[in-house]
Amino acid sequence: MDILIVIVACVIVLSARNVEARTGHHHHRATKSQCIQYSAISCRAHSASITDFGGVGDGVTSNTRAFQAAIDHLSQFELHGGSQLFVPPGRWLTSSFNLTSRFTLYLHKDAVLLASQEESEWAVIKPLPSYGRGRDTDGGRYISLIFGTNLTDVVITGDNGTIDGQGQVWWDKFHKKELTYTRPYLIEIMFSENIQISNLTLIDSPSWNIHPIYSSNIIIQGITILAPVRSPNTDGINPDSCTNTRIEDCYIVSGDDCVAVKSGWDEYGIAFGMPTKQLAIRRLTCISPTSAVIALGSEMSGGIEDVRAEDILAIDSESGVRIKTGVGRGAYVKDIYVRGMTLKTMKWAFWMTGDYGSHPDNNYDPNAIPVVENINYRDVIAENVTMAAKLDGIAGYPFTGICISNVTIEIAKSSKKLAWNCTNIAGISSSVTPTPCALLADQGPGSISACNFPTDSLPIDNVEMQMCSYTIEQP
Repeated sequence: MDILIVIVACVIVLSARNVEARTGHHHHRATKSQCIQYSAISCRAHSASITDFGGVGDGVTSNTRAFQAAIDHLSQFELHGGSQLFVPPGRWLTSSFNLTSRFTLYLHKDAVLLASQEESEWAVIKPLPSYGRGRDTDGGRYISLIFGTNLTDVVITGDNGTIDGQGQVWWDKFHKKELTYTRPYLIEIMFSENIQISNLTLIDSPSWNIHPIYSSNIIIQGITILAPVRSPNTDGINPDSCTNTRIEDCYIVSGDDCVAVKSGWDEYGIAFGMPTKQLAIRRLTCISPTSAVIALGSEMSGGIEDVRAEDILAIDSESGVRIKTGVGRGAYVKDIYVRGMTLKTMKWAFWMTGDYGSHPDNNYDPNAIPVVENINYRDVIAENVTMAAKLDGIAGYPFTGICISNVTIEIAKSSKKLAWNCTNIAGISSSVTPTPCALLADQGPGSISACNFPTDSLPIDNVEMQMCSYTIEQP
């Protein structure tokens, strides 16, 4: 029987027509079928399982060739209804594989993708053009586990299936300075559009977990990311030079920023010139004792604008929202809107710095001064906080248009630090406890003008999901 079967929609009560179709389909042998349904931006006309291409889910056998053979085969259906690859229960050891367009990768709830720990199995690719070098080392970088470039309409999803980066060996090499190239990420999609990454658990990534870059129209939802809180650079989700993205209903415990918004590094990012904009972050739960819940930068040299974050819960994290930039970065961070944060045990509720440093090389332009303006924080409750805020702009180039409203911060009893530390900033505040620094001029309680949040919706919010299905044939 051909491995490609047209998807039959799952229905709880089979119509007579469906019964006939199924009966006709199976009259040669007795089988039972299990129908899996999932929500996606697109459904597919053709399906296959990794086992159809020799995949073995024993946790020992390498499946790199099986994944690539499957995707190469399915790519022929790109213009004929698209395709989906099903990963059944098992532990599927693999190195990197490349996706194709109009394609869905679906992980069963009991499927685990295990990233190979053999460094020699990871191809080395060029540095990102907006970075000029790798993040860990000069030069190239190891390709990501799940990789795609110049794609349209890609779905990576599952019934909370697992991707295990087996990152400990990479973290050890990083700490010992034994890395030749920058560590791989778990998922990286470049120069692509119409992307969905949903309903998966990602654990122990070698470095960043999810990295969409130079892409647009992206939905990331229902993702659980877990890594030891001291693991190096295990950022959760890093939208990088992306337009029209929504990140929602995610739970992240990691050793670095839970969401890090980026757009290139110093002169390379300035030259590439692709901002991150139209980004919504909603219903995020974050634990990251040494990093931020949401970080803007530090690599922001293509610009960051129109970021909307709401309904955020953070527990034991270093800072709620952090803006990181410095001389040489250029560009801007502007039109940032945050509302509805609950913060429990933090070093800082809010943190901005214009003195981040960390340059790719010594060729950056000392006259490339970043502009930070129109930053709005409102409706925040924080408890057990060491300092309310540390807000430091750039001498001669203050961060302006900062607005903080309806914020209650309970300072930890053990704290001996000033509640607010502000230099080279300008803005307003209203109904904020403890009383902010003088540079945030108090507008009085209930100031109507305080701290905007956009009322319009982003285009990505108007994407309609479809109910798709996959039928597992069981002899």
